[in-house]
Amino acid sequence: MLEVSGFNFTFDETKCLECGGKCCIGESGYIFVTLNEIRQIAEFMQMDFESFCLKFIKKVGYKYSLIEKKMQNGIGYACIFFDEETKQCKIYQKRPNQCIKFPFWEDYREDFNVLLKECIGVVKK
Repeated sequence: MLEVSGFNFTFDETKCLECGGKCCIGESGYIFVTLNEIRQIAEFMQMDFESFCLKFIKKVGYKYSLIEKKMQNGIGYACIFFDEETKQCKIYQKRPNQCIKFPFWEDYREDFNVLLKECIGVVKK
């Protein structure tokens, strides 16, 4: 079980295999990445930086985000690197920090009930 100070829940990462990637799908949103993360993912995918950015990155104000794709079932969106067949992340080893920190996001510090609907791995302390 993972714990982060200031959060009133713990997280059982073994539940990720059972959930089907709910943290990677849903409403449209942003998967923010730093330039360093972009470089690492591009290298992991054996792509040059520029080609990777043109294909997978969008600019959001002064930040960068991975693009999303429409779900095959037509309901909602998924991260471009979410494999809908296997229900796994194609870049898991190099996933962005935003993904690594899930479910310990500031929005969930106070609103545990929203997180509870999304993630079967969280347990209230």
